[in-house]
Amino acid sequence: MQSTPLLRVETKLPKVGTTIFTVMSQLAAEHGAVNLGQGFPDFSVPKRLVDELDAAMRAGHNQYAMMTGIPSLRQAIARKTARVYGCQVDADSEITVTSGATEAIFNAIHAVVRSGEEVIVLDPCYDCYEPAIDLAGARAVHIPLDPQTFAPDWQRVRDAITPKTRMLMINSPHNPSGAMLTADDMQAVADILRDTQIVLLSDEVYEHIVFDGARHESALRYPELRDRAFVISSFGKTYHCTGWKVGYCIAPPMLTAEFRKVHQYNTFCTFAPAQHAFAAMLDAEPEHYEQLGAFYQAKRDAFREQLLTTRLKPLPVPGGYFQLVDYSAVSDLDDAAFCRWLVEEKGVAAIPLSPFYETPPAGQRLARLCFAKNQTTLDAAIERLQRL
Repeated sequence: MQSTPLLRVETKLPKVGTTIFTVMSQLAAEHGAVNLGQGFPDFSVPKRLVDELDAAMRAGHNQYAMMTGIPSLRQAIARKTARVYGCQVDADSEITVTSGATEAIFNAIHAVVRSGEEVIVLDPCYDCYEPAIDLAGARAVHIPLDPQTFAPDWQRVRDAITPKTRMLMINSPHNPSGAMLTADDMQAVADILRDTQIVLLSDEVYEHIVFDGARHESALRYPELRDRAFVISSFGKTYHCTGWKVGYCIAPPMLTAEFRKVHQYNTFCTFAPAQHAFAAMLDAEPEHYEQLGAFYQAKRDAFREQLLTTRLKPLPVPGGYFQLVDYSAVSDLDDAAFCRWLVEEKGVAAIPLSPFYETPPAGQRLARLCFAKNQTTLDAAIERLQRL
């Protein structure tokens, strides 16, 4: 009998393994560590949102939702967008509800980026960007941010543009650093993209978590950018429910039409009861997202004061819910080795920065801690970090 040859599979993602977030959370569980690694809150979802979800399920909203998102939610998003950014968007032709921001990012890339084209990303960048670009048969062109301030060098971005450039990806507030783009930055983006066919993807999942009186400079505030942009947002980040996996994309009609072609054969639709809950929440309690920055700023400030009692040096945090710390006074280990040592020997899980880079800066000694946690969780972490 002739034997069947062993099946060989050539990976489409040779640089991809298990995400650092999964690795560190698993290590945290194995070692009973305080998990300040993966970016999720450990406090409650707003009560009204839970009540609205329960009501939606009991009312029978448990089957497929419309592919684009239920009308009441898209209309509520349109009202919120006008209120916050002064931008009028059409709920039917410009808003699509997705299964989290990660799906929206994937859809946007695959909607317009073709094999052989290039996408400019700013390093460090979130780890889902490049795999989506690779699966589209395109190439990610990595432009490093300033290693101290995480500010972009727009001349380097301009110099990286070629006839193959199809998309520029930006992220503000920035993960992992918390840095934010300014009005001057957005004007620089507009100047660079003007008279090109380059599409902008603006990842704005931390849009409401901004501090010290700053304004989030959404691409939606700038008509010239809004007309060529996929703007991606996350209910999970805003409403402390990352496990619900609900986000949305706002884009002009031509881009939305292409986006929906991918979305309908990717997830098709998104968790229906949650859509009804978010529709009610957006209109009934706008103060939740209006006060979110102040809520997290108090956490940021308290956590920073606690960190100053340790040997870790906290960096400035303009937005988002992550705190970068310089650990060079503690260890000469590279960041991956340091974070593994920290969770295994000291019982605190953090995230190294190197997985966010194509080429990490030489000698960088930074780790990311999440302060979207109950105070008891942060206190427990600080108690262990004080022993460093």
